[in-house]
Amino acid sequence: MVVIIDPQNSGISGNMMVGALASLGVDHEDLISVMEHYASHFGDVNVEIAQVKKSGISATYTDVKCMDKGSVTYKELLKGFESIKHPNVSSEVTDFVKKVFKTIAEAESKVHGTTMDEVHFHEVGAADAVADVVGAAYAFFKLGFNEQKVYGMPVAMGGGRINSMHGKLSVPAPATLEILRDVPTFGGPVEKELATPTGAALLVNMVDEFCKFYPLVTDKTVGYGAGKYELSVPNVLRMVRGDSHVPMDKVHVLETNLDNVTGEVLGHTFDKLMEKGARDVTIIPTLTKKNRPGHLLRVITTPEDSDSVAETIIRETGTLGVRFLPYSHRSTVSRKIVPVEVDVNGMKKTIRIKVGLIGEDIVSSKTEYEDAKKVSKETGIPVKDVMAMAEDAFKNRKLS
Repeated sequence: MVVIIDPQNSGISGNMMVGALASLGVDHEDLISVMEHYASHFGDVNVEIAQVKKSGISATYTDVKCMDKGSVTYKELLKGFESIKHPNVSSEVTDFVKKVFKTIAEAESKVHGTTMDEVHFHEVGAADAVADVVGAAYAFFKLGFNEQKVYGMPVAMGGGRINSMHGKLSVPAPATLEILRDVPTFGGPVEKELATPTGAALLVNMVDEFCKFYPLVTDKTVGYGAGKYELSVPNVLRMVRGDSHVPMDKVHVLETNLDNVTGEVLGHTFDKLMEKGARDVTIIPTLTKKNRPGHLLRVITTPEDSDSVAETIIRETGTLGVRFLPYSHRSTVSRKIVPVEVDVNGMKKTIRIKVGLIGEDIVSSKTEYEDAKKVSKETGIPVKDVMAMAEDAFKNRKLS
């Protein structure tokens, strides 16, 4: 299973996260009980969960009514959690809650130039924020999302200015921006604070990998958590759960145009690039400047190997520059090498088959060329026939 948290519509807040998780199957009464139990140690809180519509989209709205807007320090918050117990809440959940508040405290202390113990929360430390963080953590673990791959999409931050204990601040708030410093974000689409410190802290602690494009997911269930605003866009946080998916990895695509390189040099460069860790090398005939015939050299490599691969391109071809197309997302199927025994004119030969899988489904199979080439040389049978024999042998056996 895979989970996608998508704050591209209208950002993310604590109650939006609770609502999105609640919409995916957590019992609402149990969730309310847990939230009110923990929050009551920090103030007078009442929680309601209901279905609402935002721009025509049915979403789950978590309304945390807090009668006491008192403040609490980070140190007091941790001390309070030491004494709070609930039969349905594991230590894993409370550890996660502490981790989320630590993320917020670190950001606040950095922004205000103080230590974490001296950070004095106002909105963030109040009972309503405790309810949101505990509720989101409880629902996240209850659904088993802590054991799944979780992707995060870019965050809509909003715009304009907000009132705070420190006066008027521009959006995004400094703490929110600090928490999301390594996360893809964008401004707008409205003049409101769409991403809050609480929502941002929950997001970065839940997500394993952030991406700009949706991973390929099948058997999707979609949940929506509603925000408090009525906007010109749907004020919802979208969350997607899928039962199977095609994994994604990050690659760099390197390119250069070559119009004065011989075929021998190109062939040698191809081999050197594969030795240096290139995942794939493509050489495409083309026309370059002044209608000169040339080649487009395109290389796919990991981000870690891209510098050494680029240097190899320059050294081997003499090109004056290499273009980087960084962090392209590549969907990849799972791969498995399966050896099969093939009867070739009465001789038993082992040939490997490369198998592509989505979940347990076989989507492709291909005979390893070097194995087929070796058997062809030993037997005198054409390579294409050896490969056909290996494919037939594979189809007639069970994948172990």
